[in-house]
Amino acid sequence: MHGTSRENASKSTLGMVVLLGGLTAFGALSIDMYLPALPVIAADFGASDGVVERSLATFLAGLALGQLFYGPLSDRIGRQPPLIAGIAIYVLASVLCVFATSPNMLAALRFGQGLGACAGMVISRAIVRDVFDHQESARVFSLIMLVFGLAPVLAPLLGSYLMVLTSWRAIFVFMTLFGLLMLYAVLFRLGETRSDATEATARGEHPIAALTLLATNRKLLGYMLASACNSACLFTYISASPALIMGTHGVSPTGFGWLFGINALGLVLASQFNRFALARFRADSILAVASIIAALFGFTFLVFALLDVGGLPVAMVMLFGILSSFGFMMGNASAGALSVDPSRAGSISALMGATGFTVGGLAMTIASLFADGTAVPMAAVMCVSLTIAAVAFFGLTRGAAAARG
Repeated sequence: MHGTSRENASKSTLGMVVLLGGLTAFGALSIDMYLPALPVIAADFGASDGVVERSLATFLAGLALGQLFYGPLSDRIGRQPPLIAGIAIYVLASVLCVFATSPNMLAALRFGQGLGACAGMVISRAIVRDVFDHQESARVFSLIMLVFGLAPVLAPLLGSYLMVLTSWRAIFVFMTLFGLLMLYAVLFRLGETRSDATEATARGEHPIAALTLLATNRKLLGYMLASACNSACLFTYISASPALIMGTHGVSPTGFGWLFGINALGLVLASQFNRFALARFRADSILAVASIIAALFGFTFLVFALLDVGGLPVAMVMLFGILSSFGFMMGNASAGALSVDPSRAGSISALMGATGFTVGGLAMTIASLFADGTAVPMAAVMCVSLTIAAVAFFGLTRGAAAARG
């Protein structure tokens, strides 16, 4: 009897992890499938690459802004209603993207996609904290990273092959179907997880007051900056790698998809190693070591780029190391941040997401402004971001803990 109960609980947890991984993957899928299509879309619309790339910027803007709305709202009215609304918005915007007739129209609809996609990303983090404690949350986030990591592995390849078989518009058809699948899963496979304590806290304060209070928490700020600056490396890679790999080094879109997938595989493997390490070490201890190693990779990458040594092979090795650190940093930083005040998990998730995409967008912009066809701008942004991440964790999060001790 007890064996059956444990087996059912395990299946239930696995099912939730797969669902939450799918919700978390909304952003990655919607970005990574789309990257190989950018030159084709530009040619189809008779526009420059820069004009079409605005649709990537507007999508990220929607992801960042929407989280500040969905997170506090999910604390106040529950996780399911805003999650269902967000996915519905995503599905509608995806359908309309299929019929976009200009770059500006596509950019506007991608903003709507971002506003919808962020609901799954922000609320899924809050759901994890609803159900699991700090250490277990870190393990669950590592498992979710396994599902989430399939998106950058498979999405660019799928996007490339869809373009070959039909056209770039088929990419948005696939996104529509993915959204409908997630909507069905949320409606019929996900129950309400928000606690009574979270509801009471949310109803007793204004959402802006909650966000302001959390933003001044030193320990939380350290986790958020560590997470956001690590995310900045991922966003910089996403935005700058197509020009570097396909443009400067002449790799084909399909080849780019494979290289993109290899780096994503590093992220997945690191997140699973992190899950096993959590059985022996505290999440914050792993985060401390990972932040130092990531900063060292960033510095080494910048040195190689400045010296122009090794070309694409060396750059890919450095990027593999930096992106693999994401697998250690994000799950542990997210678990730590959400543990600061579990009764405001939705608002904390919103702040983490908005901060991550804002810092990521800033990093992408800086890298693009100084783009010169070499790896130097990308490496410089990554080096600075990872250094700030390490300083923030040790100076703010660890510093706050030491001050209380």
